[in-house]
Amino acid sequence: MASASLGLASKLSPFSKTNFLSSADLNSNQILSLFELAKQLKGGNRRIDLGNRVLGLIFKKASTRTRVSFQVAMARLGGQTVDLNPQVTQLGRGEPIKDTARVLSRYCDALAIRTFSQQELEEYAMWSDIPVINALTDHEHPCQALADYLTIQEKFGTLKGINLSYIGDGNNVANSLMICGAMLGVNVRVCSPKGFEAASDVIEKARSLSEFGSNISIFNDPLKAIKGSQVIYTDVWASMGQEEEYNKRKEIFEQYKVDQKLIDLADKDVIILHCLPAHRGEEITEEAIESKNSYVFEQAENRLHVQQALLAVQLGGL
Repeated sequence: MASASLGLASKLSPFSKTNFLSSADLNSNQILSLFELAKQLKGGNRRIDLGNRVLGLIFKKASTRTRVSFQVAMARLGGQTVDLNPQVTQLGRGEPIKDTARVLSRYCDALAIRTFSQQELEEYAMWSDIPVINALTDHEHPCQALADYLTIQEKFGTLKGINLSYIGDGNNVANSLMICGAMLGVNVRVCSPKGFEAASDVIEKARSLSEFGSNISIFNDPLKAIKGSQVIYTDVWASMGQEEEYNKRKEIFEQYKVDQKLIDLADKDVIILHCLPAHRGEEITEEAIESKNSYVFEQAENRLHVQQALLAVQLGGL
């Protein structure tokens, strides 16, 4: 174990005390090493004590899994979290980010930020002297993608050559799945209604990062996208901040529901993933999310383990 630990440390040390704003901030070797560390922590084969380090949480969007998984991860690492809710701090009264970031850098050892704008996240990173973690923006959800691909690796034993079909809005989750998947050799198929495809610059970025023969493909027909896939992934049709578009989106996305008819077109060993919360009966049926193919709750659990590994590395615990 000692030699294995040294190997992980050497691979992950360049990422120590750095920001994690995008899936592209890691390379394939670092991602795979992070997965190995996450599995050690998950299995109780590794203990890391960060010595009472503090993680600040700045969440402008509602959260269950992200908030709790970060809190539990820090507790298991011997650290603690401070909830910096904008509604009860000066952030809610318009204090400039550059002031807040510099002050919090003197109180905390890292910040996890969940907000709407990627630019706001990048501004925090610009002014902070401590690692800033993307806990979700409208542009990316990189911690989610790490948990997703760890779950897939656990199921199939490999990531190279796996076909993942994402069915739904070309949103932040789709973006991180493409970027992270491209580096891991996963063939990512993103299937959305016309006008709701992923941004072209993100698609091209993912393709430019492709390793191990990974293909990034865009579809509008879910019946074509799903054939031969080992992973079916879906998300809500209207994300936070899009509530006014809900009725319109519900009508447009009706043909993009993950149901048994769609599942039957995929690989016989297909697994179903959803980043949650799920609107059962809309983007996914009750039958699908509760089926033997569903790995949704294993996926949710892995948020804890990959974030514990991520924090251990970023806060110098290796």
